[in-house]
Amino acid sequence: MSQIPVKNVTPPAAKVQSSTDLYASAEKIYTRAFSGVFRNLRRVGGAFLFLVYFGTVWLNWDGRQAVWWNLPERKFYIFGSTFWPQDFVLLSALLIICAFGLFFITVFAGRVWCGYTCPQSVFTWVFMWGEKVTEGDRNKRMKLDQAPMSADKFLRKLAKHSIWIGVSLATAITFVGYFSPIRELIPDLFTFDASGWALFWVGFFTVATYGNAGWLREQVCIYMCPYARFQSVMFDTDTLIVSYDPRRGEGRGPRKKGADYKAQGLGDCIDCHMCVQVCPTGIDIRDGLQLECIGCAACIDACDSIMEKMDYPKGLISYTTEHNLSGQKTHLLRPRLIGYAVALVAMMGVFAWAVASRPLVGLDVIKDRVIFRENQDGHIENVYTLKIMNKAQHDVTYVISADGIEGIEFAGTTKVKAAAGEVLSLPVELSIAPEKLPSSANKIMFHVQALEDDGINSNADSRFNGPSIR
Repeated sequence: MSQIPVKNVTPPAAKVQSSTDLYASAEKIYTRAFSGVFRNLRRVGGAFLFLVYFGTVWLNWDGRQAVWWNLPERKFYIFGSTFWPQDFVLLSALLIICAFGLFFITVFAGRVWCGYTCPQSVFTWVFMWGEKVTEGDRNKRMKLDQAPMSADKFLRKLAKHSIWIGVSLATAITFVGYFSPIRELIPDLFTFDASGWALFWVGFFTVATYGNAGWLREQVCIYMCPYARFQSVMFDTDTLIVSYDPRRGEGRGPRKKGADYKAQGLGDCIDCHMCVQVCPTGIDIRDGLQLECIGCAACIDACDSIMEKMDYPKGLISYTTEHNLSGQKTHLLRPRLIGYAVALVAMMGVFAWAVASRPLVGLDVIKDRVIFRENQDGHIENVYTLKIMNKAQHDVTYVISADGIEGIEFAGTTKVKAAAGEVLSLPVELSIAPEKLPSSANKIMFHVQALEDDGINSNADSRFNGPSIR
């Protein structure tokens, strides 16, 4: 009787981090470059994000920068729309929408945000590219770091850090360019005419980008980013995660291509450690889901390449779910995912309506500190200052009126013209005969109406004060 081959499917014990490891110096990770489907996706996505970030700041719209946070004038321009401080509740709503969008993506596909679109990851990939073109691949970089200082090593290090600083400086200037017009900022920086604040923020973001993407790298993801800490709360057994299939891969071990490895009790994993070498955070995905995993799928590309060379089926490491790994059915639609989707769509709809229905004129009424006064006709008079804000993208002529008390008289200009984005400060006086005054404190309403467009209007209430009535 032939012996039945026995296969050990128990993976080796995972490395457990002890409390003393938390205080040990972080070991430098030498990441191996690998091509594949997911790397190409990261490249395309990163190139698009870079194009948007570095390109948008140079776009013009109607004689000004298309996207511009004009802090001195307290205006935010985004193409054809102008947002004012009163509209910043919309910014809060947008941040909430982004948060729910992140929750939805996390429940559905894990940390794909981290692996593909997070600025920390995108800039780290760029810096790693700079490392590769100046110092070589993984093995060459390791040998270079271990070698004593030489002219070649010095020049390679200089070239690498020059690329890093160049990218960091361009990133910082672009970021500040969204707050100070980029076409004016760059000449001012190089002629030393820029303001102190502009110089400070360019320096700050240059150092931050250089430090985060060049030196800290995975430490930002592991220790500084809060998202890594609460991601496990968002996951469920149907969330797509990067996972290794131990049922297929164990036991691990080297073998020759074409060998009958199953007769040796081996699985598909040849224990080449390529999945570890390509990981930007240096983890072994075969140890299971870990806090450090950013879902970039570099290990999938590496493993699929090895499986292809060995003539094994791809997918030993793949995007899958815990249910699928345990042989159960994956549920795409589930209550929490549907709940996030419904909430996200509803909030996006409300946000779009709020942006579209924003009033194109703002009106604020400031009452004079003098409670009331009596004019030469014996009438009771109150003085106000109207702040009229033209939020439209063109000049508008407004008609001003007030009501709320029968017989009240409006003294001052009733028709004014405001340029696009202009804030008018207009003093006005209201008066009324004492016998017509209902009480000592009366509610009144000011109205501003565009002469050419009935849809552009605004109202603001105030008080009309008078003497005590007995």
